[in-house]
Amino acid sequence: MGFRGKRRIPGKTPGELDAMQAAGEIVGKALCAVREAAKPGVSTLELDAVAEAVIRDAGAYPTFLGYQGFPGSICASVNEVIVHGIPSKEVVLRGGDLVSIDCGATLDGWVGDSAWSFGVGELAPEVAALNDATRWVMEQGIAAMVPGARLTDVSHALETATRQAEKRWGVTLGIVDGYGGHGIGRTMHEDPFLANEGKPGKGPVIQEGTTLCVEPMLTLGSWDNEVLEDAWTVVTADGSWAAHWEHTVAATSEGPRILTPRPAGQ
Repeated sequence: MGFRGKRRIPGKTPGELDAMQAAGEIVGKALCAVREAAKPGVSTLELDAVAEAVIRDAGAYPTFLGYQGFPGSICASVNEVIVHGIPSKEVVLRGGDLVSIDCGATLDGWVGDSAWSFGVGELAPEVAALNDATRWVMEQGIAAMVPGARLTDVSHALETATRQAEKRWGVTLGIVDGYGGHGIGRTMHEDPFLANEGKPGKGPVIQEGTTLCVEPMLTLGSWDNEVLEDAWTVVTADGSWAAHWEHTVAATSEGPRILTPRPAGQ
């Protein structure tokens, strides 16, 4: 279905953005704690316990836990798993793995949602390039989150940055088909869907206080993917490795505001 007219994506008040950032800061702390715990021999189920403890100790609850039946407090996706990896005692980290952790926290009725990918020890050069490129692509998408822009201006910024990143890092990147960012506020997934590629100048208008999750998912191979029998885990169709980065972002007159900041130094 095409976009019609110049609909606007509702904005939130400064106080509501502050409340969302309070939730987002908990997510940032949980992600940092998980990364610190992610060593060879540690299972993704153990990482899940780390994140849940940080979130609950801060007075929030893990948004992912029970969401549409999801059994974990985080999504833990390793190597060829793109997103929605279920934490498991059977998935044990090894040196050189690329781990993507997606995490959400709800505090006082507001949601923060963020993801990052990192290596367990040293990554192979091509994999490190993939991860660095995906983070950079996310940052270019965030930069396009300004009042007055159209939704697909952000999509186009992400796509353009991906093609620039291929040259900058010397890798071929696939933009994962069918997955992307989304609106967020009192629930984790709100309209509109934010594609990671597209032509500019289409879709509803971003306004002061609009909040979106900007989250590119890139692979070292195909854009194609499939969902495993658990009905959650999304893997690359060709077995290539994937990276995923995400921030909850607000458009403001002073520029994009990241509502899921990491603690200082992280």
